[in-house]
This record gives sequence, C-alpha cells and structure tokens, in this order.
Amino acid sequence: PEKVNPLVPVDLVIDHSVMVDVAGSASALATNINMEFDRNGERYRFLRWGQEAFDNFRVVPPDTGICHQVNLEYLAQVAWTSENGGSTFVYPDTLYGTDSHTTMVNGMGVLGWGVGGIEAEAAMLGQPIAMLIPDVIGFKLTGKLPEGATATDLVLTVTQMLRKKSVVGKFVEFYGPGLDDLGLADRATIANMAPEYGATCGFFPVDQITLDYLHLSGRDEHRIKLVEAYAKAQGLWRTNTDPTFTDTLELDMGTVLPSLAGPKRPQDRVLLKDAASAFKVELTKSLGVAANDVGTTAKVAGTNYELTHGDVVLAAITSCTNTSNPNVLVAAGLVARKARALGLTPKPWVKTSLAPGSQVVTEYLDKSNLSADLDALGFQTVGYGCTTCIGNSGPLADAIVDAIENNKLVAVSVLSGNRNFEGRVHPNVRANYLASPPLVVAYSLLGNMREDITTAVLGTSK
Repeated sequence: PEKVNPLVPVDLVIDHSVMVDVAGSASALATNINMEFDRNGERYRFLRWGQEAFDNFRVVPPDTGICHQVNLEYLAQVAWTSENGGSTFVYPDTLYGTDSHTTMVNGMGVLGWGVGGIEAEAAMLGQPIAMLIPDVIGFKLTGKLPEGATATDLVLTVTQMLRKKSVVGKFVEFYGPGLDDLGLADRATIANMAPEYGATCGFFPVDQITLDYLHLSGRDEHRIKLVEAYAKAQGLWRTNTDPTFTDTLELDMGTVLPSLAGPKRPQDRVLLKDAASAFKVELTKSLGVAANDVGTTAKVAGTNYELTHGDVVLAAITSCTNTSNPNVLVAAGLVARKARALGLTPKPWVKTSLAPGSQVVTEYLDKSNLSADLDALGFQTVGYGCTTCIGNSGPLADAIVDAIENNKLVAVSVLSGNRNFEGRVHPNVRANYLASPPLVVAYSLLGNMREDITTAVLGTSK
C-alpha cells in the first residue's frame, strides 16, 4: 500500500449505493439500508481495509449523507495548514471530486469542481493539475427573494440565464449586495448546479456568512479565526467593491418567481403558474403524444383508479441540491403539516420519498416536529444518499408500470433534484420536473401536471 499511498488528503464518501426499494413506510430506511449492505458487502469490506491500510485516506460510511453536504458540514477547511521545515504554511482549500456536483463547495469559498477518475487518481499521487486560465464571468445579485420564492426558484433562474450566456469552460463568481441576504445553504444550492448552467464552478467568496456557517457547523474557533485572517490578508475576502471580470450579468432577486424546470432539461424553466399549460404543449411537441391520444386512460389492475398522460407517479425530496437547505426543507415540512391538519394525502399512484443530504437534516426536522408531518404524507426517510436524482428511485408498483407501458403513457416525476434528462430518474417516467421541496409535497397531493397547481383543488379535507 505504501507505493500508492495518497500524497494529498483523500476522503471517500459512500453515497451512491442506496436505492429506494421501499418507500412510504416507517420501515423504509432500515429495509433500504439492509438491502444496500446485502448488495455491497464485499465492496464495503474492501473499503474498510483501505481505510486502515492507507494514510491520508478517510472513508465516510454508507447512510451518513451525500458527499457534498458532508463536505460542507465537516470535511472542508476553507484554509489549510501544513508544516514544512519547522514553519507553518497556510493555503486555500481546493477540491477535486469525482462527482460533477463537487461544485457545491464553492458556496463556502472553496474552489472545486468535478473530474474523472483518472484525473483524481493522478492528483492523489501528487501530479499537478494543468489548465488554461479561464474566463471569469461575474454574476451580480441584487435585491431579496420575494415571499413565496425559494433558493430552488433562484437557482433555476440562474441556470436559465447562464445557459443563455454560454459559460462552458468558464468560472462564474457571484457578487453584489444581494449576497448579504443569501445564507450559506442558499449559496451552496446555487453553486451546486454549476454543471447544469455549464460553468466549471460558481464561486462565492469568503465573508462573514461563511464564518457564521463554520460556527454553526461546529468548526473549532482557531480554524475560524484563521480563515478570516487568511482570507483578508490574501485578498480572498468579499468586499463592497465590484471586482473586474471578463464579462458580467445581473439579476434582481426580487424578480424571481416560483418555477419548475422540465420536462427534459434543467435550463427549461417554466413559471409555476404556467406549468400546466406548458406541459400540455410539450406533451404533443417534445414527448411525442399524438393529439388524438392525449386523453388516453388506463385502468390500474387491482385498484380503483386510472392513469393518463401527465399523472405524477414519483414525488421525491432528493439530491444534494436541495435536501440540505433548511429553508426549503422546513417549507416542505410546513406544507405537509398543513395538509395533514386538513386530512389531505398524496394520490395513491404517487411514490413519495425523502432522502436527506445528511443526518443533520433529520435532527432539525425532528426538533421542529416536522418529521411526523412528512411521515404522515408518506415522505418517510428512505436513506441518506443519492437516490431518485441519479436514477436510484427504485421500482414502481407492477400494476402502474404495466399501465404505463401497455398504453404508452407519459408519466411524470417531480423531484427536488438537479437533472431531469429523459430516462434518468426512472425508465418508465418520461417527463421530469425539478422543483423545490415544498412543491414536491404539493404535487404529490395534486397528483398530476395537467392542472394549474396555483388554482387547482389539491384535495378535500376530511
């Protein structure tokens, strides 16, 4: 092992193996964990051996959380130190990650992005990184998010704008007075989706909000003071002066409105109030349903309901983008609480799930008594890791699959993820919409994408 021991600190977070085999029940988490270990026992034993055999190598166990959130909460240092020749050197934290959404860490002032396995292995063994100095696009944020708009709506708006700008191979840095009103969780949500808006990274410089998060997440006081002093000494601290960029664009966050993105691409944002009408257009335009087949219905065997084009069969609070943001998760819990109080439940054909980004999420949902409300609506925790967003959504009921396949129905998923390419979320789900966690809960109640959720009746109170 000594011959291939990593020369730089390496953390391996096991988060891609959990599947939503079971959902909507109190036993979902335990059952999915047991099945995960049954499938991956040999692999996990090998990784345990690796942790003991190598220096500079740590393994974060399965069902701890999604790597990017674990990085924010625990692993990232913002400023690193090392000893050399009796002197202590301080240098910026940087990250190479073998997942495209490694960019999430840029939300706390750590420069990082996703790479392939060979590039990561080369870096582990001490090889330098070669790259051309990129263009840096400045994205100025002003104003505040209006009531009813979330960080998800903001990042979908940013994604649409930057896709139009074309920032492939470029760095994006966010600046402006609007950053004063963006907590670190919201910044991380925006930084997370850099692959979707095409940039190498979406960077937020270090400032007081970064330090506040380091305090909140339990970093030691010496480290926090070091981060502040180093960032200010090196010119890495955010100031009120606008930096010089290759090019710029600007967004007044006060203009952001509740939105979805879909049915096939993250940049295809549609206003919530227009989602139903836009879906009906896409049904015949991009989803290939003939005009005279739009009304096709199919009886689901063994049930008292039918399915048709546009029915939501998956509603998942999932992915690194949103499941670690307290603002949107608490909002989802409050929607669930209101629905529970009114006696509303998700439609019976909707598979519901909640996969938190870390165990910290469960702690604050428990302490705020929102877990019980989410559980009551079928959003029990199914695992701590990447699930529906990467296609680990697990099976739909056989009768629902038969109805979809035999009648060529366009089924819908609504997920709080970052990618919605056709076939990615589930092979039987052709239309996939990215949405904030509270909207995921709301669409589980409505059960379809055909009706305008802003005016439709979600259910009848009992």
